[in-house]
Amino acid sequence: MARSEHTMLELAGREVRLSNPAKVYFPKPGWTKLDLVEYYVAVADAALIHLRERPTVMKRFVNGINEDPIWQKRVPSRVPDWLETTTVAFPSGRTAEELVANDVAHLAWAVNLGVIDFNPWPARRAELDAPDELRVDLDPGEGVGWDAVRRTALVVRDVLEEHGLRGYPKTSGSKGIHVMVRLEPEWDFLGVRRAALALAREVERRAPDLATSKWWKEERHGVFVDYNQNARDRTVASCYSVRPTVDARVSCALEWDEVADVEPGDLRLDTVPERLKTVGDPAATIDANAGTLDGLLELARRDEEEGIGDAPWPPHFPKQRGEPKRVQPSRDKDRPTQRGRAGDPQPGGPPPGVRGGLNKAPKPTQFGAKPRTGQGYAHEFDEE
Repeated sequence: MARSEHTMLELAGREVRLSNPAKVYFPKPGWTKLDLVEYYVAVADAALIHLRERPTVMKRFVNGINEDPIWQKRVPSRVPDWLETTTVAFPSGRTAEELVANDVAHLAWAVNLGVIDFNPWPARRAELDAPDELRVDLDPGEGVGWDAVRRTALVVRDVLEEHGLRGYPKTSGSKGIHVMVRLEPEWDFLGVRRAALALAREVERRAPDLATSKWWKEERHGVFVDYNQNARDRTVASCYSVRPTVDARVSCALEWDEVADVEPGDLRLDTVPERLKTVGDPAATIDANAGTLDGLLELARRDEEEGIGDAPWPPHFPKQRGEPKRVQPSRDKDRPTQRGRAGDPQPGGPPPGVRGGLNKAPKPTQFGAKPRTGQGYAHEFDEE
């Protein structure tokens, strides 16, 4: 098919122009842009549960997975009149109109621009500073086996349940597992991150040879429970997103009784639609099970009373009040030489806005990640 060819799709009552539908996105299996669109059409009902009303960063692989992506926060100036967006503010004071993928036409429109996986905020556009999702990201270290990730996920499940929350596991589509926790939107990003940090430390306490909550890689072992994925402006691939892997793996929702035996290579662009037809969507009820952070924040308060304060933030965030020294341990001459565990006292106090109680954190400062490559210049959206 010539590069100038295109096809028109009728989706959700809208016309979507798909340019160069035969362009290969996944070279090894030969799957194309059109194959990816057809996948998202097939799984749209399940995928949109995790995307509706959420600002979504576009991660564009304009020539397929063999080239680095462009991280695109701004939609182009010329878009269909039906395209939904929302305004997001950056630390610099600048703003951007980000995609809000509310139906299958939006999914196809984004795929046409090279989007393979969708990366939504954990907050909806009506309340951008009140997340309604806590995200547990289990990231195995170098040489850590897949079974360790699965076992850590089961510890996460137990901690969540004991603190009044229901977790929904999914493969990340890469090396790890994500556990999604729907929340009542009553806390800001500082409060959700504080709860996530308490969760990570409790998982490490229960499985010290399996999991770690340590931010610095040189201190880690096993599976890292990445609490900082709950800081403002951080995103993860959404449920049912296809990932840019050689075999087009999917970040796929699981039942808890599947976790112990799941193999991520079995969940791909060509297998997940049939799985949804036969076993259904394990995450279908997530919106009906929003919980409260009270239990995890009580755990955080107890940690803080025992001298276990805040933990390091990502490097592009401003230094936070109560945060320990943001210095790599091997370069910190004043740091004790013995590596501590999650329950050991640590420098720093409670996170900002917290005075030892269960008060909800104040409205956060507009901080977040610095803009990554690609901010939405018109020429970046030229159709191929």
